[in-house]
Amino acid sequence: MTTDIFIIGSGHTRFGRLEERLEDLIVEAAREALEEAQIPPAEIDAVFLGHFNSGLVSDGFASSLILQAHPDLRFKPASRCENACASGAAAIHAGLNAIRAGRARNVLVVGAEKMTHRSTPDVTTALAGAGYQNDPAEAALSFPQVFAIAAEQYAAKYGDPLDAMARIAAKNHANAMQNPLAQMHKAMPYEFCREVSEKNPLIAPPLRLSDCSLVTDGAAAIVLSAGDARAQDAAARVKVAAAEHVSDYLPMSRRDFLAFEGPERAIRQAYEAAGITVADLDFAEVHDCFTPAELLIYEAMGLAPKGEGARALAEGIVYAEGRTPVNLSGGLKAKGHPVGATGVSMHALGFRQLTGRAGAMQRQGAEWGLAFNMGGAAVANYATILQADRA
Repeated sequence: MTTDIFIIGSGHTRFGRLEERLEDLIVEAAREALEEAQIPPAEIDAVFLGHFNSGLVSDGFASSLILQAHPDLRFKPASRCENACASGAAAIHAGLNAIRAGRARNVLVVGAEKMTHRSTPDVTTALAGAGYQNDPAEAALSFPQVFAIAAEQYAAKYGDPLDAMARIAAKNHANAMQNPLAQMHKAMPYEFCREVSEKNPLIAPPLRLSDCSLVTDGAAAIVLSAGDARAQDAAARVKVAAAEHVSDYLPMSRRDFLAFEGPERAIRQAYEAAGITVADLDFAEVHDCFTPAELLIYEAMGLAPKGEGARALAEGIVYAEGRTPVNLSGGLKAKGHPVGATGVSMHALGFRQLTGRAGAMQRQGAEWGLAFNMGGAAVANYATILQADRA
């Protein structure tokens, strides 16, 4: 049975180095989403939390913290979903599946992470747990080192990507200047991002500091609703036109990492399920954990042929005024990357774009958007096509 499912509300805290506890962030985002959806909390049938954790916080049993948002959420079934940096999208897919299965009509999904209270080495070690641990060589790699390998392989096969990587960083920082929720409100010109300097050191050669996403606290939330539930009573709604999940081998040694086959398959399947092509997209929010990732995602999206992702920048396609703006929010690079919240944030801000609520980030007349959330080194790949509801 095919069930139309809509996003009918969103919530989003600020991203950054925050004083709030994990519980506070979860509750804030959940309450905002419920209010925006115009739905009584008693009518929520299930709640799902995207939360990577990996030892980052002590309150690991966090799913029921969502119930703190309102007394009427008490006794609602609450589950935590974890799939590395795609934990947020995993929670959304769990909510979608609950509705498709007929077990729920209205679902509240929250993504949250508290990271900045831990040291950078602690966070680096925790995130590295999303890599393959049964090969000593791979287990020793941090994620900056993983994507440094991607940059080196790209250079060897297609040509030096460092210029394109610098342009991606500068673009996303410029976009974040229009996002009041973003962690970084500081422009980083291309010239700064291009050169290694005292303020822009090498982190994992050839990756510079400006090529790396941020350690971040934050939460985001959405309300999903079946078409025959209360969705039609909300002020605005966005259809989940397609939602695809493709997982690949965890060991990098078993696949061609540079081919980015998992992301490409997930995105292609989403296009096919929604009945669109890349030419129909009005914007995309994608997983730029490191700038080489965004470059490879351009190619996986079909914005440029393999090895020619830089063309999407040179031709202006992915800039704010281009044909298909990518990461109008600032992306993980400048908006921030609280890992469990990232996928939900993409969907929440996509909902706001398609309902004309994106403020200074607004893409006027947007009808189609892509959210692509990735866990690990292109291992867990979630692609969602969102469609404005003009009915």
